Amino acid sequence: MPSTNEEIEFAAAQDVPIRYLARIRSYYRALGYGKPYVWAHYGDVPFAPLTKPLSDCRLALVTTAAPYQPDKGDQGPGAPYNGAAKFHEVYSLPSAVEPDLRISHISYDRQHTSAEDMQSWCPLAQMKQFAARGEIGGVTRSLLGVPTNRSQKTTITRDAPEILRRVTEESADAVVLVPNCPVCHQTVSLTARHLEANGIPTVVMACAKDIVEHVGVPRLLFSDFPLGNAAGKPNDEASQAFTLRLALQTLAAAPGPRTTVQSPLRWSDDPDWKQDFYNIERLSDQEIRDLRTDFDRQKDIAKREREKSRT
Repeated sequence: MPSTNEEIEFAAAQDVPIRYLARIRSYYRALGYGKPYVWAHYGDVPFAPLTKPLSDCRLALVTTAAPYQPDKGDQGPGAPYNGAAKFHEVYSLPSAVEPDLRISHISYDRQHTSAEDMQSWCPLAQMKQFAARGEIGGVTRSLLGVPTNRSQKTTITRDAPEILRRVTEESADAVVLVPNCPVCHQTVSLTARHLEANGIPTVVMACAKDIVEHVGVPRLLFSDFPLGNAAGKPNDEASQAFTLRLALQTLAAAPGPRTTVQSPLRWSDDPDWKQDFYNIERLSDQEIRDLRTDFDRQKDIAKREREKSRT
């Protein structure tokens, strides 16, 4: 019998979903922060069954991407983390017009993707194509944005109820939610739970499987891609259409809560990309010091912008 993994063609040991919760804990500890962040975690998960065929369903889309703000610095493809470009209130944009959404304000995987194709994190165009073909009944008149927030209380008591109010007002039959950064994944998971508890079926399209499952959601379509690509590969319409179709199939066919479906699509034949994001073992002491300095600076920027938005 073969005696090594190579001889029997096992996958590489690192070719598994990234354990973001463990990575992030180690990363911030190494940067010198004290008590680790406590992520939302539930034992029970609400579940609202889809009561109509997809072809009769009006779907709403919820994103954590931010509308472009020309006065807030670089927000284009490959832009560094830009705390000034954050938004702090739920927003609505007309779905009939293609919005200009960016993700420079959050921590997506900048090493392995460049955020050059909005369709890889915002499947609005694909949803409208599905509606035109009759695969879904339609798209609500508004695309909704939910702010990424480390405060779970704010998401649970303010933002999720506001998303519920807006999707109810637009008679949505179900909601597709697409996060980008690690905290985004918690935010949309908490929002999905609130919608389901109020009778609205949801599906989360995500790249951080462990975070979404740790929170506990009814339906998850997991793509094993770098953060920022939960709606499919950039500049690959076939990948984006396949990913959305699989998410909608998950929405319709999930037998109960905590249903996870993993996309068979692969980002690359080489799984080494999974070893980089927030991996403290791949950083030098100087890089760690620089990251701490920049993180503190961006926190201050984001705090000032949040305070301005409240005045």
